[in-house]
Amino acid sequence: MKFFTTTSKASRRVVDCVIVGVYERGKLSAGAADIDSASRGHLAALIKSGDLSSAPGKCVVLTAVPGVKATRVAVAGLGKAKKFDSKVYRKVVAAAIGALNGSKAKSVLNTLTLEPVADSNPYYLARNAVEILGDTTYRFDQMKSGRKKKPLTLTSFGVSIAKRGDAGKAMRGAEHGDGIAHGVRLAKDLGNLPANVCTPSYLARTAKKLATGNGKLTTSILNEAEMKKLGMGSLLSVTAGSVEPAKLIVMKYKGGGSEAPIVLVGKGVTFDTGGISLKPGPAMDEMKFDMCGAAGVIGTMAAVAHMKLPVNLNVVVPAVENMPAGNATKPGDIVKSMSGQTIEVLNTDAEGRLILCDALTYSRRFKPAAIIDVATLTGACVVALGEHRTAIMSNSDDLRNEIFAAGDSSGDIGWPMPLGEEYAAQLKSNFADMANIGGPGGGAVTAGCFLGKFTDGMNWAHLDIAGTAWKTGAKKGATGRPVPMLSQLLLERSGVLP
Repeated sequence: MKFFTTTSKASRRVVDCVIVGVYERGKLSAGAADIDSASRGHLAALIKSGDLSSAPGKCVVLTAVPGVKATRVAVAGLGKAKKFDSKVYRKVVAAAIGALNGSKAKSVLNTLTLEPVADSNPYYLARNAVEILGDTTYRFDQMKSGRKKKPLTLTSFGVSIAKRGDAGKAMRGAEHGDGIAHGVRLAKDLGNLPANVCTPSYLARTAKKLATGNGKLTTSILNEAEMKKLGMGSLLSVTAGSVEPAKLIVMKYKGGGSEAPIVLVGKGVTFDTGGISLKPGPAMDEMKFDMCGAAGVIGTMAAVAHMKLPVNLNVVVPAVENMPAGNATKPGDIVKSMSGQTIEVLNTDAEGRLILCDALTYSRRFKPAAIIDVATLTGACVVALGEHRTAIMSNSDDLRNEIFAAGDSSGDIGWPMPLGEEYAAQLKSNFADMANIGGPGGGAVTAGCFLGKFTDGMNWAHLDIAGTAWKTGAKKGATGRPVPMLSQLLLERSGVLP
């Protein structure tokens, strides 16, 4: 897709659609005011008649507006002018793009970037618009037969700027937004694929494919024999009951010279039955989403490579199935992790931490500047934070605050959660160095404490995305989170933000 900026009046641009807005009490956005003037009060008349709404999320697409060169004018509700912040802006742009879905529009100009968004700037306004464009037009229908509904397919997308000096910032924002959208799409695709397709081997092939033709990116895959030789008894205990072979995926992107890499570790349980501690049948189909941590970190790598960021990034994905079988790990079994620590497996459905702990230990060899694991780890996190915020835990206040700020900036929001010995004490075992669960209280935190036992001396953070990785119900599907949050963190670390 081609991106462009313009200082031209909206009414004079020859495009398939111009996006403008209307605030409460009939106040017009800058682009709408120009359209209204060129059309001799056409928008004002529609507002007066009640045919245009100012409510955020509402949008009306007009055609054949007199005096305007654009084929269509999308008029979006902006709400109260004083409350028009980045959150409302993203909602409004999504509504406008959504209103165009199913149309034949190929070129769109977004004039809402001219509006005074309280907590934003030309870079973020352009970037957010492009990210939302990718998100709103996303469709997952490759598993369906017959005729497929065609989404909006644009060839060019432009943003209006107030002064030419903003062009560079806006273009960079659009390009970065395109890279992040690219990563989100991949993460969504991987999450939405059924578990009979997206196996550990499929994830490995996808990671290999990403590295093809990219001189800065390499991918290597460890098999079960190699993992056994390394002493990954905890990881291998999870895959013991599955006929699908486990894979340890290791991706390395070198764009930052000799600096220590940031390492992302993603939970890749491509299907989670719970093992011998079998999950209830209802909604078990959604356990194909238990690899969304893996999808998120692979998607982030795709975004970083697409943006060609000057940063060193490693991604490690332990990819397994958790299945019941005669040779599956049993409750009460004791396994030895790569770190040498032993674990009493009290519940085989607490399997994510069992694969992550060995992946975290493996990642020590990279001497990372920071290591962040990402996992759909606990139902307790969903109880605590719902589907809105990702839980952030860390042994470093600075790293936790950095991730939290990246979430706020990207709109992919998180929330700090505690760690502490009072929680870690719940993991005591009479028979091993630790148990893999800590009882019903503080389940999300005790899971984080478990992982913390394998990160001594490392600058580490844990993201529990159990509530944010996918939506359930009528809109069931992967969200692609936390690709935007992690991409923002890496953009800030790379020093390329304007």
